[in-house]
Amino acid sequence: MLEGLGSVSKIPELQRRILFTILLLAVYRVGVYIPTPGIDNVALLAYFEQAKGSLFGLMDMFAGGAFSHFSIFALGIMPYISASIILQLLTIAVPHLERLSKEGETGRRKITQYTRYGTVLLSMIQGFGIAYGLQQMAGPSGSPIVLQSGWSFIMLTVITLTSGTAFIMWLGETITEKGVGNGISLIIFAGIVCRMPAAIGNTYRLAIAGELGVLIILLITALMILVVGAIVFVEAGQRRIPVQYAKRIVGRKMFGGQTTHLPLKVNTSGVIPPIFASSVIMFPATIATFAHEGWIKNIAGYLVPGKIGYEVLYVAFIFFFCFFYTAVTFKPDDVAENMKKFGGYVPGIRPGKKTAEYIENVLEKLTFSGAIYVSLVCVLPSVLISQLNVPFYFGGTALLIVVGVAMDTASQIESHLLTRQYEGFMKKGHIARRR
Repeated sequence: MLEGLGSVSKIPELQRRILFTILLLAVYRVGVYIPTPGIDNVALLAYFEQAKGSLFGLMDMFAGGAFSHFSIFALGIMPYISASIILQLLTIAVPHLERLSKEGETGRRKITQYTRYGTVLLSMIQGFGIAYGLQQMAGPSGSPIVLQSGWSFIMLTVITLTSGTAFIMWLGETITEKGVGNGISLIIFAGIVCRMPAAIGNTYRLAIAGELGVLIILLITALMILVVGAIVFVEAGQRRIPVQYAKRIVGRKMFGGQTTHLPLKVNTSGVIPPIFASSVIMFPATIATFAHEGWIKNIAGYLVPGKIGYEVLYVAFIFFFCFFYTAVTFKPDDVAENMKKFGGYVPGIRPGKKTAEYIENVLEKLTFSGAIYVSLVCVLPSVLISQLNVPFYFGGTALLIVVGVAMDTASQIESHLLTRQYEGFMKKGHIARRR
């Protein structure tokens, strides 16, 4: 791998892409600490210390700490992700979007344009809701979070947050086009990874104070290596269905007659299920922060990470969204129809409906295995914190994103090396690209 990294210095274009990516990520991290006008940051930070188990904590994780500081990037890239998911779901219900999704590059550009419009719209709606809600909130000491309430504050906040999200969206697309790729994912990656130094420092202080023993630290380190290795293994894993193409003669040329495979990932839905599951379960905890009724706060008290009620619901929702999102994004009938159209078939399976049923059966088994894997990784933080007294979260959605993005980025860099006839990072084998 060290020799592969050394090959990067031999490609000026790749060097420029990497430096350009680092520069834009640095711009993003600077913007995280530029505050939105009209906010008492001390009262806001104190309030967020009490709201870690709510949707605010989840949003703050994806915003890289920008939400707790209520900076110009407070909404982060989540509106863009939400708009992308909404458009994906609408492609099955809206014929126009379904046609666009099948028109190749032209259709993708049009859908990307719709995604941008949806991002701005969602940012305006979320910015208005957050600005209005902040006016009703106060810090633990009773001091108001908003220094001067009114429509002027709401309008200024909406414009600031929407502009910040639009700028992050531009950063992500620019990194994808002129950097190493995966711009949106790298922005989320940077926001999550930037918290690692503070977590390491906190662990060191606890170790010095004697609150964490050497044996516990070694156990945590070994477990971290084991979990990361397991995630890499599963994310790169595929179930390859053999596909045989019959020979066809078109004019004087012969086509087909080759054997290939249909790759199916173990975790087809990626990180979408834990994100959706966390959002649904944390919604009551978020409502409880605004409500004053005791019974609402009692219910929300059972739905916080570490409680048995939260963990059971979390796993149940992960299973539901794994199957739901896989069913929405992968169509066995369309795959079987395309295979039949080009003369392809699975050996031993009749083309058409029987092939679709076979692919769907394999996909259901893989999705079930993937849901178990995602559930284990996502429940891990609560187990570590409750049993080993770990001072930081390790696992869950954040770990899936970090490892997945790291694999994709390494694969992108390796593809640049291979196109210029370098060996890549590894002498034996290659980094599998996640599909």
